[in-house]
Amino acid sequence: MARIRVSRVGEQIKKELGCILQRELKDPRIGFVTVTSVEMSGDLQIAKVYISVLGPVDEKKQTLVALDKAKGYIRSEIGRRVQLRYIPDLQFVMDESLEHSEHINRLLDEVKPEID
Repeated sequence: MARIRVSRVGEQIKKELGCILQRELKDPRIGFVTVTSVEMSGDLQIAKVYISVLGPVDEKKQTLVALDKAKGYIRSEIGRRVQLRYIPDLQFVMDESLEHSEHINRLLDEVKPEID
């Protein structure tokens, strides 16, 4: 039962984070950000937020720095929107799975003409 609640809270936080990052944060250092997933700790104290940023490595680093600076505002907005006793601490982590899958696809495309 507890795992279901943790999953539901994580999905709700993911939804609200997407809205906040897309519509409300006006920091120019934050590029095109997508929240790919949110992992909640079992006690709902920590939310590990996986994000994907479109652009070069420098822009990704600047986005992480800007999100860390805006963490207080984001937490307060989540607390206002999601009814929880304790607002989880947000940890932003770069999600590299999209780049990894793109790299694998490129490698497969290179191998494919050799097979034909």
